[in-house]
Amino acid sequence: MHGVSPAQLTTFRAVLKGVRDALSLPAPMVAAGLLGVGPLAHAVGHPLGVAVASTLFIWAGPGQIIFFGGIAAGLSPLGIALAVGLSAVRFLPMTISMLPLIRRPGQSLGELLYLSHFVTVTIWSEGLRRLPPLHPSNRVPYYIGFGHTCVVLSGFATGVGYLMTGSAPQALAAALLFLSPLFFTVSIAAGIRRVADVAAIAAGFFLQPLASRLIGPELDLLAVGLIGGTAAFMLDRARNSA
Repeated sequence: MHGVSPAQLTTFRAVLKGVRDALSLPAPMVAAGLLGVGPLAHAVGHPLGVAVASTLFIWAGPGQIIFFGGIAAGLSPLGIALAVGLSAVRFLPMTISMLPLIRRPGQSLGELLYLSHFVTVTIWSEGLRRLPPLHPSNRVPYYIGFGHTCVVLSGFATGVGYLMTGSAPQALAAALLFLSPLFFTVSIAAGIRRVADVAAIAAGFFLQPLASRLIGPELDLLAVGLIGGTAAFMLDRARNSA
């Protein structure tokens, strides 16, 4: 019934629920997308351990591509670190929007920073959909189980991709990198609640080709996000005030 509080689970059951939900589809999809990072690490001459560690610590396919691409180009370690860091700035708005769901009384800054490490596009979209129905005390344990499952399985997949180097077609390895954004799109669609959500997604699909042609690939996504997101927000405000 509407207004009834969700049942509170034990910490262990909340973590286990997060693990089970991650394994149901999100974690395998993310892991498949990072399978292609292994061959990239192998191509620049780095050992298996570095390939797996890049997934565990960078935890973002584009950032890992920048990391190994910078190594191949002979960039300085400081330059590579700066480039990888800048590529992660896109996660800042997602992390801020997740804070109301994963903050709880008595949390230290270190704990919040650790929890923020797991925020990626997939975990953000799934978190916004899966965390609100949970009892507030179960959200962090659930998130920990969900996030660790995605990271660990993705690290394993990166190692498998590394060991498979030379035995899988390059086109297949490249195509796997697109599974994460594909799943993200499906996940966002599953979380639609208002007309503004539909408007924002539609604006992204229709404006991106135009922005890519007029602005170029460097700033097209930023422009689409600003224009489409603002238009969807204004539409939502207009409907609420009508």
